[in-house]
Amino acid sequence: MTFLQKKGYYKRFFIAGVCILLLVVIGAANFGVADISFKQSARIIMSKIPIINGIINTSGIKTTSIIILLQLRLPRIILACLVGAALSVVGASFQGIFKNPMADPFVLGVSSGAALGASITMVFLKEIEFLGLSVIAFNAFLGAIVTTFLVYNIAKVGRKVPITTLLLAGISLNYLLSSIISLIMTFNREQIERIIMWTMGSFSTGSWKEVNLLLIIVIPSIFLITIFARDLNVMLLGEDNARSLGVNVEGLKKYILIISTIMIAAVVSVSGIIGFVGLIIPHGVRMITGPDNRVVIPFSAIAGAIFLIICDTLARSLVPPSEIPVGIITSIFGVPFFIYLLYKTKKKVF
Repeated sequence: MTFLQKKGYYKRFFIAGVCILLLVVIGAANFGVADISFKQSARIIMSKIPIINGIINTSGIKTTSIIILLQLRLPRIILACLVGAALSVVGASFQGIFKNPMADPFVLGVSSGAALGASITMVFLKEIEFLGLSVIAFNAFLGAIVTTFLVYNIAKVGRKVPITTLLLAGISLNYLLSSIISLIMTFNREQIERIIMWTMGSFSTGSWKEVNLLLIIVIPSIFLITIFARDLNVMLLGEDNARSLGVNVEGLKKYILIISTIMIAAVVSVSGIIGFVGLIIPHGVRMITGPDNRVVIPFSAIAGAIFLIICDTLARSLVPPSEIPVGIITSIFGVPFFIYLLYKTKKKVF
């Protein structure tokens, strides 16, 4: 069955995924110290949707409940939604362009660059706001961008960027930056806990400012990557075959790297480093939909959003009033799945 023949089926499946995402958002809003029921959460959230805000009545719901949900829980949930979608889409596109099933959003050292920027800020700079973001988030964003720029230029050979060289440059710079971070922590022991907690990922400081920033960056970036899903399919045949079929291979690589880097840098700057989402979600989607990136990319966005909202809800609900870094929860789910993938690959090879 071709993609066009399946199109109606996938459209219905996608609409079902969006509905599940909405239910997960409302369900996640119930969890917390303050007792807010599913029905109350649904009424509060739906009352803010412009089309139906005049129909839904929030009378009878405590003002404090409305404030807690709209100002504390909902920004955090939407932030997790956007971060999960971004990580999953970049993971899917990197696995396509690198032709490597183990590629993830941090394969080029973006995470280490962001962590170094955040670590330097925590140790040496005052915590102020810059362009609506904390200086930690801004410098993490800057560190991620600079790291990718360095990796790209180290790997570049003339006008071409060999994939193998790009990956090796990313891995090498990742180790170097990680060593610098360890050195910073060694000489500034009082900041070790803060740096480690940041590198494990968290949405505890999520606000509408950060949500608005990610909305501006993540949604258009996902759309732009989806436009080139067909070319990513062709890239799976190999670079030479892709060129013979009319794909601008070097232009595509540069385009995907630029868009993905901006998206991941923005995500990491507000959430810290959250591993395994960009690795496991695209694989899980492919098991259900097949390898066509025209389907894998949009479904990865939905699945990644649902997955990370659930993980963050667990992170803040398992040991109240404290919370577990969300990166720990994603790793608990991610590592067994990663081992399962390795096992399945081994069976196919041997």
